[in-house]
Amino acid sequence: MTLAPFGRVSPKAVVEAAALCGTPCYLYDEAMILERCRDVLAMPSAFGLTARYAMKANPGRAILELVASAGLGIDASSLNEVRRARRAGVPAERIMLTSQEVPEGQDRRDLEELLTEGLIYNACSQLQLERVAPFARARGLEVAVRVNPGVGAGESVTRNTGDKYSSFGVHLAGLERLTTLARDSGVTIGQVHVHIGSGGDPAAWRENIDRMLDIVERYFPAAHTLDLGGGFKEARMPDEQAADVAALGRHAQERFEAFAARTGRRLHMSVEPGTYLVANAGYLVTRVVDRKWSGPGGFEFLVADGGMEANTRPLLYGSRHPFYVVSRAGELLSSEWNLNDPNVELDFRVVVGRCCESGDSQSLDHHGHIIPRMMADGQVGDFVVVGGAGAYCSAMSPFNYNSHLQAPEVLLAGDGTLQLVRRSQTLDQVVQNELGRRPAR
Repeated sequence: MTLAPFGRVSPKAVVEAAALCGTPCYLYDEAMILERCRDVLAMPSAFGLTARYAMKANPGRAILELVASAGLGIDASSLNEVRRARRAGVPAERIMLTSQEVPEGQDRRDLEELLTEGLIYNACSQLQLERVAPFARARGLEVAVRVNPGVGAGESVTRNTGDKYSSFGVHLAGLERLTTLARDSGVTIGQVHVHIGSGGDPAAWRENIDRMLDIVERYFPAAHTLDLGGGFKEARMPDEQAADVAALGRHAQERFEAFAARTGRRLHMSVEPGTYLVANAGYLVTRVVDRKWSGPGGFEFLVADGGMEANTRPLLYGSRHPFYVVSRAGELLSSEWNLNDPNVELDFRVVVGRCCESGDSQSLDHHGHIIPRMMADGQVGDFVVVGGAGAYCSAMSPFNYNSHLQAPEVLLAGDGTLQLVRRSQTLDQVVQNELGRRPAR
């Protein structure tokens, strides 16, 4: 028995992971990550496909090593992400840097060295292109440019990265000026990049292809690659529908072929998924440490030892994650996929964490209101496992809030063994950079 109809993580693995490193902890399914990598790499394409992993979703070294071994490159959002990918053994030529940063000093020198090693620099502003142009021209290096097409889509407003409310990329109003700068500077723009948002309607991703092909034709005559970004919708909950990446690939293939027939330009396609590869391969394992009741008309609370400091997505976005209640003996008491089982005793309950924050719940709406969820009656010592936690949980959470420690991470390897891939942070590590004040003399 597994926790969900996908993946291999079982209630037994939950108990064993907790015994290995304590709770809260993250538990990842290697087999599922590799399966999703194969799905993306198999996307149909007209004239070739490059797939990169958006490492901001989960930048742990074990995850980077895994997706790189599967054949994907890396989409980095900062120089430090590039440095982490390099430490994980990913060659510079398999990394694209798409960042809001404008590197100066040592960062600029490091960027130039990485460019000579093959790093693809994706300029996201006029200033970024101005700064890199002299070096690129002197070394005969191409650059990429991120375009903001003026239309975006995302699972929430804060994940829409393609319209006028988003600062990402070069907006349409600035493309003429930017391409003039590139031409006058003697710099070739070989790749055009777009990312309209995360987890939005797949129809919006399809519709953006023609929009971007028109932009390539009008502004970028030397471009040989169109990078369509990522944002493929994933289904964390039973009532959600994941994007069909094969169907998206077939649609893109048709549009690229039509573009080639009309213009004679055979564009290579790139994609950069993050959530789609790792979200449902990850689980946050927490233990019930207390139970509370707010009285008639109120709620029954299960207090877990991991909450917003380990998964802040419900608080930030009102995101939904599936719950699994596992007994300390390793029995699956309830999951989002057995709520209609007449043999399972369920009731509405609220899972909260241990932070001193009213928003520390794993079930909130977009306004921050608590939403009770149907689940089994977990007792103190049992486990509440939060699914869909492989993306933007460990990577993005404020784990030192209330001086809590960053949780350890465990990988369920292909051979069925559990491997500790991140140790628990210590309090000494939390405070090691603090200097304290000097007493007044």
